[in-house]
Amino acid sequence: MTGIKQSELNWIRESVSGHQTMASKLGGYANQVNDPQIKQMFTTASSDAKQAAQKLIQML
Repeated sequence: MTGIKQSELNWIRESVSGHQTMASKLGGYANQVNDPQIKQMFTTASSDAKQAAQKLIQML
């Protein structure tokens, strides 16, 4: 991607980091709960956060 400003690049980096942190925390929560519906909710949310981070990385 050409012409990206440094401020935009910094925002993308922060967003990727935030999504990765969120994915890690949600995965940890999924491992701690016993209710299958709540476990699935956390697992799905963790996966979605990982995918969002990967999409942002691919944009670079």
